Amino acid sequence: MDVLVTYDIADTEGKGASRLRRVARVCEKYGERVQLSVFECRLSPTRLARMIGEVQDILDSDMDSLIVYRFPGSIADSRSRFGRGQAHEIGTPWVL
Repeated sequence: MDVLVTYDIADTEGKGASRLRRVARVCEKYGERVQLSVFECRLSPTRLARMIGEVQDILDSDMDSLIVYRFPGSIADSRSRFGRGQAHEIGTPWVL
């Protein structure tokens, strides 16, 4: 399934900065970064549950948030992009 993952770490200094880096690393394992704290992912239900669990283990639930949007079809079919952006599609290899 295609999902959009977004998170907000309330404190970006001290312990918050560490949480921010750790959450980003987890999300990078599962999807493609499209904004600073936004990732497009194509995941099985098992991998989605694993990713959510890994992020929840890092978050301070009193200060931080994670939102996961599930798409019934392809995320590309639901996306409209305006302005600067990459032409890379989820699930396709990067050629550098």
